[in-house]
Amino acid sequence: MIFNQWYAIASSKEIKENNILSLKRLNLELVLFRQDGTIKCLEDKCSHRGASLSKGKIVGKCIQCPFHGIEFSGDGECYNIPANGRGFQGDLSKFSIKSYHIIEQCGIVFIWYGDSDPTTLPPFFESLKDPSLKMKEKTDIWNTHYSRVIENQIDTVHLPFVHHNTIGRGNKTLVNGPKTVWLDDITLQTSANNEIDNGQKPLKPNESIIKKTFLVFKFPNIWLNNISDKIKVMIFFAPIDDEHTKLYLRFYNNLTGIGFLNSIISLIGKEMNNIVQRQDKRIVITQKPKITGVKIGEKLISGDKPTIEYRKKREELIK
Repeated sequence: MIFNQWYAIASSKEIKENNILSLKRLNLELVLFRQDGTIKCLEDKCSHRGASLSKGKIVGKCIQCPFHGIEFSGDGECYNIPANGRGFQGDLSKFSIKSYHIIEQCGIVFIWYGDSDPTTLPPFFESLKDPSLKMKEKTDIWNTHYSRVIENQIDTVHLPFVHHNTIGRGNKTLVNGPKTVWLDDITLQTSANNEIDNGQKPLKPNESIIKKTFLVFKFPNIWLNNISDKIKVMIFFAPIDDEHTKLYLRFYNNLTGIGFLNSIISLIGKEMNNIVQRQDKRIVITQKPKITGVKIGEKLISGDKPTIEYRKKREELIK
């Protein structure tokens, strides 16, 4: 994982008011609960005897450990140890547990994964903040590292093979470029510019173009397929651990300008998008090693430029 980053880890709808959610993300066991609309996130481990707080319950403004009733506030501070009695006046600070900064944005829960306080706001795509867009979401768990899943989403070489009967129809096996641009320090943009191979030489990246249908990836884990001004597919890749990733696939549209019709279109689009992703999944979960990097023994080609750029930036951010 990359330190000091905002990771998208869940949908807002998964954390209900006064309910407890156990969640494994970023190799961490977490417990989340919502009170007065605000999400609190703690390590899912009582400091007393190591029991999972997610098996406990909400008591007032605290989460209560199911083992001995010890209560922790949403900031991780130990509030009460029943065995010590109500009149206890001692210092409870040594029982405090780790808490995590959480921000919700456009129905997505972001966690600050770092060793200091947040220095930025979570990344997102401005175009998806349009209230006229209707969105439907589907999730899927892939048995591989999130870096492999991300690389698949910025790869244009695989389209005519993995998606030969869906988005890669037409046998356009020759890859021009692909042109790859850094829009800012964490935002990579590219697009497929493939052609049928009639013996011509492919264009170099600097000769190629970014098409109207293009891909954008923002570190550490959100991706956008801008199909048109009115149709967009967004995915955030929530890392569970080094071998599992939960994909949150979102289909947005404003094709008709009529809300309920756009909702129906998004339902259909969500299912179509899921078909495409399952074609990818079948292959990506077989890749070895599961975690990518600059030097992992793969022999890359010119069409892998977006992947090369992603790997270099990821290594830079990790360092």
